Formats: sequence, C-alpha cells, structure tokens
Amino acid sequence: MRKEQFHFPSSISNILELAAKIAAKQGLSIFVVGGFVRDFLLGIKNWDIDLVVESKDFKKGIEFAMTLANALNGEIEIHRGFGTAVIFYNFKGKQMRMDVANARKERYKKPAALPDVNPASIIKDLERRDFSINAMAICLHKPRTKTLLIDPFKGKEDLRKKRIRVLHDLSFIDDPTRILRAMRFAVRYNFRIERKTKKLIKEAIEKGMLKELKPQRLEKEIKLILQEKKPMQVFSQLVSTGRPSVRRYPK
Repeated sequence: MRKEQFHFPSSISNILELAAKIAAKQGLSIFVVGGFVRDFLLGIKNWDIDLVVESKDFKKGIEFAMTLANALNGEIEIHRGFGTAVIFYNFKGKQMRMDVANARKERYKKPAALPDVNPASIIKDLERRDFSINAMAICLHKPRTKTLLIDPFKGKEDLRKKRIRVLHDLSFIDDPTRILRAMRFAVRYNFRIERKTKKLIKEAIEKGMLKELKPQRLEKEIKLILQEKKPMQVFSQLVSTGRPSVRRYPK
C-alpha cells in the first residue's frame, strides 16, 4: 500500500464522501474497487462505482447498502447469499448504478460453477478477482492526506505497460467467463494479453471450459461484448487465441 493523493471529480467525490460517512457511523472500513479504480488511474471517467466494506458478517454489508440507498433516494436489489447489493439512483436526470459488496473470499467446488463465498479482508477480496488491473482498491475511510492505493498485484504497473495479466493459474478453469473478459478489456483499452495469461486461456479453451458455462452466464458476457465499441474485434481475437497451434516438422 502506498500513500497517494487522489482528486476525484466533485460529483463523484460527493457520493464517495457520503458512503464514507455512513460506513464510519457503522464502524466499517470502506473501499472503492475494481473497474472504477482502473479507469480512474487511466484518466477515464467511470460512473459505475463499486464499493466494498470490510465486515465479518454479510448482514452488516447489506445494512450499509440499504442505508446508502436510502440516503441517495435510490432503489436496491439485494443478493444476501453473496453479501452484495446493487443500488439504482438518479443523478442529474440519469439513472445510475452502484455495486456494493462485503469483502469476501471464494471457493470453487467445481470448474465453471458459482463459488461459495465467505467474509474476508480487502486483500483476500482483491485476490479473488480476474486480472491485476481490476484488483486495486482506494481506501475511503482515511483522511485525504493519507489516502491509500491498495495494489497487491502490481495492477498500476500493468496499466502502465498496457497488459492484461491473470492472478492465478486456475483462474480460467474456475471461471471461464474471464476468457471473454480478457478479450473485451484487451480490445477496449488496446492492451496486450500477457504471454502466460494467453497460454492459460488457450489451455482452458482446448479443455472446453467455455462449453461448461451455463447459457445465462455465457449470454450475459456476449451481451457485454456487443456493447463494446469494437465487438467484432473482440470475437476475432477470441477465435484467433483459441485456434489450435500448428506444429511444423522438418521434411
């Protein structure tokens, strides 16, 4: 963790400060995480705010989300089994979405299945994520002069080097949707997929892991690809990466 000064746009800052005040009253540590942090460090405005609170009880995370939704005059969708919630709120005439979760760790009983989850620390929460560039958090419950970037997997360095790097060797086996996400992020940001990560993707495709996904999960990821600016380029890269390698032998 390193001390850095972060200056969020005032409109976003007001919402994050509100969330931090509510978390403080409830005795919770709170972080903004994932894609919001990635895009913020890239200088890209991202209104899809992901918040994580640390608690040993999922109920406290849900309680926090309900209080925040009420303060924003928003609506809330709760997923108690995963300790998560989605807040829908109005900002300047636009419908916004905010994901709120309790920090958690995951365990996959079998490949491509949904994981079992349990409360955990913010570091454990970041460990379960897909790529290093999505495994960063900014601490919101410290004074501004002591704002912390939590970056245990060198995601900021990977942003600088413009590369997609997976966090562990079984990542695409545990969750094959990450194969599609890797392609989507690579095309969106014009990043390269790091060599070992690409090798793991090819191995997972050859094992037929994408076929193990339930249709609903695969459909969701395809819809996300179709929302990208260059969807056909994403599919093209997927086909190219999954194509069997040809071995050439001397005559």
